[in-house]
Amino acid sequence: MNRLRSTLFALVLLVVTPPFALFAFLTFPFRPHTRYRLITTWTDITMWFVRHLLGIRYRVIGRENLPAAASVILAKHQSAWETMALQHIFPPLAFVLKKELLRVPFFGWGLAQMPIISIDRAAGKDALVQVEEQGRALLSEGFWVVVFPEGTRVAPGAKRRYKIGGAFLASRTGVPVVPVAHNAGEFWRRNAFVKCPGEVVVSIGPPIDPAGMTPEQVNAAAQAWIEAEMHRLFPHHYTAAA
Repeated sequence: MNRLRSTLFALVLLVVTPPFALFAFLTFPFRPHTRYRLITTWTDITMWFVRHLLGIRYRVIGRENLPAAASVILAKHQSAWETMALQHIFPPLAFVLKKELLRVPFFGWGLAQMPIISIDRAAGKDALVQVEEQGRALLSEGFWVVVFPEGTRVAPGAKRRYKIGGAFLASRTGVPVVPVAHNAGEFWRRNAFVKCPGEVVVSIGPPIDPAGMTPEQVNAAAQAWIEAEMHRLFPHHYTAAA
């Protein structure tokens, strides 16, 4: 049954995404927030099928921790699910992503019309400059900035080195960092065609004020909260490693 549901979901994406990519391209004359509202209709449609066809629901804890103004979100990255769901959970936001994604047919063309921070990951320290320059402009326009500090999708129970980019942006702009933990990878695994029904728990942590802290300290504080929250909420993923 899960394979059938996943096959139907893939067909939905195949039907819906190309015309929406064209639609997204045609929104270029509008202001950024207007483009965002129009283009994220694709997310609304897709998330409806995620819930009602794939059977993947979500529950959010810690909404009271959200700052009033645009901030930097540092989140776990386990699947494609959070790239869609975070757009429902948070105010208008922009993702930091590798510029190669913009060359993906249809999907990348539409993505290019969204508020994004596209970076060349081979640029080394220059990538931090790209994050700061583009991120500062987006934050000033009221867009939250989402960074996946581990840089790639990581399986539940695993951890990679947290990169400094998101903490660097927060330190240079003075906005809070909001840490986010979740278990989407339990039901939507990396590169897995078959998705499984279940409830994703998304936990939003207390904001971290970068004032008086180095980017390294901000990054370490976010990592400590996220990893501790992952162990607290999803201890079954860490039992074998303990």
